[in-house]
This record gives sequence, C-alpha cells and structure tokens, in this order.
Amino acid sequence: MSNSLRHTPADGSVTLRAAPAGEAGKQAETVVIEVADTGTGIAPEDLPLVFERFWRAERSRSRQTSGSGLGLAIVRQLMEAHGGTATARSSPGIGSVFTLQLPIDRLRD
Repeated sequence: MSNSLRHTPADGSVTLRAAPAGEAGKQAETVVIEVADTGTGIAPEDLPLVFERFWRAERSRSRQTSGSGLGLAIVRQLMEAHGGTATARSSPGIGSVFTLQLPIDRLRD
C-alpha cells in the first residue's frame, strides 16, 4: 500500500480488494488480495526486479526520501513461507497491480 500511495499522484487512486477464490461451486481454496493503483507504473524491464532485495524503482532518490528496497522482498518471502504467491503487473503511465494469494487452509492454522 505505501508504495502505491507514494507513486500515485493526488488525483489518482489506490484500490485494495480481497476476496476468496476457487473453482465455481466449491469452497474457496485461496484468498486473493490486490492493491491496484493509477500511479506512474513500472517499466517492463524493471518489473521482474520489483521483488528483489534492495531494488528501488527510482535509483536517483536517496534512502531518506524513498524506501530501502526491502518491503516487496519481505512480502514475497512471507507469502512463500505460507504457501502463497506475490506477483505484480504494470503499465507505465497507467498504474500497477500487486496480487497476493494465500491458501485458506494456511489462514486457519
């Protein structure tokens, strides 16, 4: 959320969605959480790097004005530790969507 808020202009939007997901007619197997924004977006060549430790989109910014580059790496590690996934898709100038998926049975443990 904080990355989306930081990279979305004042007239843009950040949307948080959460919902169970699974096959139709069956009990949901996963919960899907999405953070979607209308921010600056991420360049296609940078998108595979967003979950890497210490990677930051704005290389020219100091660590005092932007993050350490650890947040999304920690998110992915937490998701994987609980049997889930963290993915991102983005279009420069349009925005980004970060999707987290967790197995519901892991949430009950």
